[in-house]
Amino acid sequence: MDLDAVRTFVTAADAGRFQDAAADLSVTPQAVSKRIAALERRLGVRLFTRTARGAKLTVDGQAFLPHARDLLRAEERAVGSVRPGRRALRVDVIGRRLAPATLLRDFRLAHPGTELDVVTLFDADAAVDAVRTGTIDASFRAVTMPGRQLPDDIRAVRVFDEPLQLLTGPDHALAAARTVTPAELVGQRIWMPGLVPGTEWAAYYDALAAAFAVTIEVTGPDFGTEPLLDTLAGSRSLATFVGERTHLVWPADHGLRRIAVREPTPVYPHSLVWHRDNRHPALAALRDHLAPEVSPGTGPAGRFSARGVHPGVKTWVPAWA
Repeated sequence: MDLDAVRTFVTAADAGRFQDAAADLSVTPQAVSKRIAALERRLGVRLFTRTARGAKLTVDGQAFLPHARDLLRAEERAVGSVRPGRRALRVDVIGRRLAPATLLRDFRLAHPGTELDVVTLFDADAAVDAVRTGTIDASFRAVTMPGRQLPDDIRAVRVFDEPLQLLTGPDHALAAARTVTPAELVGQRIWMPGLVPGTEWAAYYDALAAAFAVTIEVTGPDFGTEPLLDTLAGSRSLATFVGERTHLVWPADHGLRRIAVREPTPVYPHSLVWHRDNRHPALAALRDHLAPEVSPGTGPAGRFSARGVHPGVKTWVPAWA
């Protein structure tokens, strides 16, 4: 579909005269006539009838007009999605069930006029590359993995420490517990088939397993969240780790248990990552919204801490975070 011809058709329909449409479009009346004729040939119908007073829409023209307006609005949205300064803020949230997606929804509620494009990239390397090239404006990631440093043009601020929970079925030995300690998980079968070697989340759980002598099994194919929940529901021995703000829904008869981990509480360190030269106005608003909290009384400037954990709770993160 030739959108210049569609635009000419809409302009002529609104103006009522080809000559007036030509003036509005800064083209000749002959150009308007040629574009309309080409569009009519493309559609196989007449869109206008000529009258002494100008051009009148036919029945087919009247039927096509609202769709033509939709086409032009779609074109505007498509151009705006990639035009610097006009496109929506594009943010990577890793997964739409995970805490970063919730943080972004909270931001949208606080800034209802902000347009957002939400994407889910695979790992930190892909996210940093996309930030550097401008494909995305920001990403929520755990940084930095052992042996890897962020490029000099990339900025990152730790914005949310998400407590981990143990997820079990109703017949698991720990299902009745309100809280568990990492020490109590030694010898338990923690099953996480979604851990992919080389990713930041695999590096996090490798560090957790080493720190607390916990065994994390990654055997078996990863069929996704629902099959994992189905397996846990029927198992007396398997459990898994989930983030406190990971959104999970399961059938009522599954009876799964989310159990807090304490003394210490392992937290997953979500950082906001962006390019130092990115001037998107909504990015500044997002950074302000996620700014770490300041705890008074620890010096003139206070002490900055990531959100997500209640004050006084003893936490653990990998040294590299």
